[in-house]
Amino acid sequence: MIKKVTAVLFVSEVEPCAKFWTEQFGFQKLAEVPEGGKLGFVMLQKGNVELMYQSYASADKDSPATGAVARKGPTFLYIEVDDLEAIKAIVKGAEVTMPERTTFYGSREIGIKDPGGHYLTFAQFTAPAP
Repeated sequence: MIKKVTAVLFVSEVEPCAKFWTEQFGFQKLAEVPEGGKLGFVMLQKGNVELMYQSYASADKDSPATGAVARKGPTFLYIEVDDLEAIKAIVKGAEVTMPERTTFYGSREIGIKDPGGHYLTFAQFTAPAP
């Protein structure tokens, strides 16, 4: 049985992404792996939500094939939240990729880019998620 799925997002620099999640959303660093004078990897968690970021340089060392494919990104994450207004305040100043909208499936959503260039859609359902 599957117990958990965690996204691993590949980026040029891990530090801005770790800062984004820890300072703006209150995530904690569970683990970090240095790569030269920078971070090569970080594991972040808040409650039951976990994210990992790995640098392209670190991926190249792990597996050159993975490093090459990782650069083809970006990744798209769909994140369900309780309070979209609070999220909008938290991500103020981030690049908006999708202005707020209301969907036919019952959610209000906004899309942004994280510091690593990945696309994040935050959604608040007005009724139970389908």
